[in-house]
Order: sequence, then structure tokens, then C-alpha cells
Amino acid sequence: MKKLILGILLMAVVVTVFSLPVLAAQAEQPTTTAPQQPTVNWKAISAALAVAVSALASAWAQSKIGSAAAGALAEKPELGGILIVLEAIPETMIILGFVVALLIMVMA
Repeated sequence: MKKLILGILLMAVVVTVFSLPVLAAQAEQPTTTAPQQPTVNWKAISAALAVAVSALASAWAQSKIGSAAAGALAEKPELGGILIVLEAIPETMIILGFVVALLIMVMA
């Protein structure tokens, strides 16, 4: 259980660190004298990380729930409906990651 909490906190720190440049970025002033260097699109990177990290976390959670559900169904087949709901709950992490990505792209 401690490893799970540590992993979740680590993912939150990584997403926060990669999102900070987006929130701190200022509008670029156009310069006519010097050629412009290619800039890193921090908005796109942060949005991609928000979706990717939430998708990986959800996949990991679903793998653990799925294996436990298979064992539970072998012993008590009447638990099928509850186990389907429990398998679907981690999907909300991906939806929330997608909402955060949309907010990053629109707001920043």
C-alpha cells in the first residue's frame, strides 16, 4: 500500500513539474532583427503528459482489479455486476486527465 501511495505522489509531482513552464510562460514579443529560435511547445507536452500518465495509472489499476475479479468470479459468480463496476472506476482517471489536458491547451 505504501508503494501505491508513493507511486501516485510521484506521478503527481512529475505532472506538476512538467506543467509549471506552461503556467509561467509569457507571450513572446516578435523580433524583426534576429532570427527566431524554434521554441518548445510546453502546452502540448504538458497536455500529452496529463493524458499519458493518467492512462498508464488507469491501465495498471485495471490490471490489478481484473486479476482479482477473475479470482472472485471463480468462487462467487453472483459478483459479476459489482466487479464490472469496479473495473470501470479507474477509467475516470483517463477522463479527468483528458479534461486537464483540455484546460491546459485552452487556458494557458
